[in-house]
Amino acid sequence: MTSCDRVLKTLTFSSPDRAPRHLWTLPGVEMFRGEELARMRAQYPEDFTTTGIVYGRGERSSGTPSRKGSYTDEWGCVWEVYEEGVVGEIKHPPVADWAALETLRPPREILSFDWAAADAARASTDRYILNGTSVRPFERMQFLRGTENLYMDMGWADSHFMKLRALVHEFFLEELTRWAARDVDGISFMDDWGTQKSLLISPAMWREYFKPLYAEYVRIIKAGGKSVFFHSDGNISSILPDLIEIGVDAVNSQLFCMDIEDIGRRYRGKITFWGEIDRQKTLPFGTARQVAEAVRRVRRALDDGAGGVIAQCEWGNRDPYENIAAVFDAWQEPRSLLGS
Repeated sequence: MTSCDRVLKTLTFSSPDRAPRHLWTLPGVEMFRGEELARMRAQYPEDFTTTGIVYGRGERSSGTPSRKGSYTDEWGCVWEVYEEGVVGEIKHPPVADWAALETLRPPREILSFDWAAADAARASTDRYILNGTSVRPFERMQFLRGTENLYMDMGWADSHFMKLRALVHEFFLEELTRWAARDVDGISFMDDWGTQKSLLISPAMWREYFKPLYAEYVRIIKAGGKSVFFHSDGNISSILPDLIEIGVDAVNSQLFCMDIEDIGRRYRGKITFWGEIDRQKTLPFGTARQVAEAVRRVRRALDDGAGGVIAQCEWGNRDPYENIAAVFDAWQEPRSLLGS
């Protein structure tokens, strides 16, 4: 079974030979732990890859992401980085004053590259080609407007908020339309919606302002014959039924912020759980044995052998090598050893 077949069987609940492996890394792992990363990938080959395409450079971009200091992204948002190897935070949103909205323009220049080159990856791999995008409407609006401002805008249903939402959304529709025409297997987008206990806004507000946007993204991706992957941090249990309803195929979420067993009872077999393992406590601070037991808990709740689970985790800058290895070791254990 090829890696691509394995992922496709997972997404369609068609009994793959094992859960596909997918390792995420924070920038610091790539920057400072390259030898360990190469060893990990050799020991536990991944079933996913990307096209390798790098977007064009934004006209407003400057500086180097994930390095101490400041850098400006393609939308003109200035990030402050206080620790090497992390993405940082935006301290001075460029549309803090609504007057700036009149001259704000999307960075369409980043989409100016050889799109046909994205198809070349197919000839050189039997892995599942999952391509990430810049699509994250809620977060991009926070980056542009500022978090506190944006929450007030939503509460007041400000007309400027609706205009900003439309501007961001239209750009993302263009980006996804281009990716949907390429020779890839899946396309992902994201927004971080959860706190430790609930959504950052009410589910009703989410359904009014953002669910329709997501539904359009899903329609575009599926019209191109691709699978839909979505990521969100935090407790998003209240909108899992909505993600299933609009057709998201795989969701990456912080399962350990939620009731994993209840999620399994409600949604196993309806959507693929694209990881993950607790990266707040267990991966950085636990033992390899505790990590393995965390994987077993996820598997007992979600892994019935039919598919619908992906062996994904995120390698933090300081997470021990042994703990990441323990994740993939535990995913290889026979289901008969999981217990009840």
